[in-house]
Amino acid sequence: MSNDAKISKEELEALLGESEQETKPFLFADLEEESSKSGLEDSVNLNLLMDISLEIVVELGRTKKKINEILDLSQGSIIELDRVSGEPVDLLINGKIVAKGEVVVIDEYFGIRITEILTKTVN
Repeated sequence: MSNDAKISKEELEALLGESEQETKPFLFADLEEESSKSGLEDSVNLNLLMDISLEIVVELGRTKKKINEILDLSQGSIIELDRVSGEPVDLLINGKIVAKGEVVVIDEYFGIRITEILTKTVN
């Protein structure tokens, strides 16, 4: 280094190890070319998700009970829910309400007939 406490360009490049390296500009992909590919890529990515299992729950209603009330429950006890008979039940997917429907019986199994699909609301 020189005595006047200034570093020359060559000394700085030698310290940083860039004296012999050639810098290359970064090339970005053409946006129009990428947008034409995105439709195909989206369908391929969507196909990857088709085998994922989701938990579906049909909620007939809810209630709150104190611990002593729960301990008093026995076979034949009736728990009153927050829904009126005939009111639509909620269909939850991974804990989020996505639809409402009515309970049906199919070959001795309970099912749900979807009557309304809810849309996401922005607050």
